Amino acid sequence: MSSTLIKCFNLAKTVGNATVKSLLTAPKQPWQACSAVALQTPHAQMQMHTSPVRRDLMEFFDDKKNWSETEVKVGRAWRTEELRIKSNKELHQLWFVLLKERNMLMTMEHECNDKMEVFPSPERIDKVKISMENLETVVRERNKAYHLLETGETGERPQKPVQNAFGLQVSYKSCEHVLPPFMNLKWIKSRNIGFGGRAVNRFLLKYREKLYNAKRKAKNRSRNEVMMILRRNPNFDLGVLRRQFPDVNVDKLCNEDKVRGHYVPKVGV
Repeated sequence: MSSTLIKCFNLAKTVGNATVKSLLTAPKQPWQACSAVALQTPHAQMQMHTSPVRRDLMEFFDDKKNWSETEVKVGRAWRTEELRIKSNKELHQLWFVLLKERNMLMTMEHECNDKMEVFPSPERIDKVKISMENLETVVRERNKAYHLLETGETGERPQKPVQNAFGLQVSYKSCEHVLPPFMNLKWIKSRNIGFGGRAVNRFLLKYREKLYNAKRKAKNRSRNEVMMILRRNPNFDLGVLRRQFPDVNVDKLCNEDKVRGHYVPKVGV
């Protein structure tokens, strides 16, 4: 290595050490001092959390008193009626509380599965998910009402029914793209899939047959249930049956022989 290159390396080290020392020993600016004081205050630290501060990764885990329990008593999920009376700020705070709760429960579920232990009260995850879905429904209702009042439109992404590669009708939501449609070759290929051929037509035939059979079997189950009720209780209220089974012709079933029960009618002496 040449002597000139060695001198350049030594000069770079000297300049780097001097720069770091000057930054460390330089007096703090007023805004830096104010920021440090503000971060040290407990009020500023609490504003960044939706629950008591624990300053470690234990926020992803449940309380230690619930680790050895087989059941944890919790309440029910939030209903839409209860969320509609809350303000936007309260909904925003509640969303982050539910988000932290969901992360904690999913972490505990993964840890229990890893340790081959029973996760206590797994229905808590479902309750949190239902609460978050109801909260999103309320927020969407408010956004829709606001946009209808201001612009006359819903403000949601426009959608239209399209057919996928299997010939089934799905809902496609439009979204913004950087390129226009005629230049976006990737979008054109993804949209112009099309369907057809003997295999797709056969699949559609089997699929429609499956839907028809499911509907027919459900109707037959309802019909047989009405017949059993009338056979055991000939004087049953027909209005209740009509309301409970709207797809069944109750008046027509009353005249069939299968509805008549195996009993001896009372004959006047």
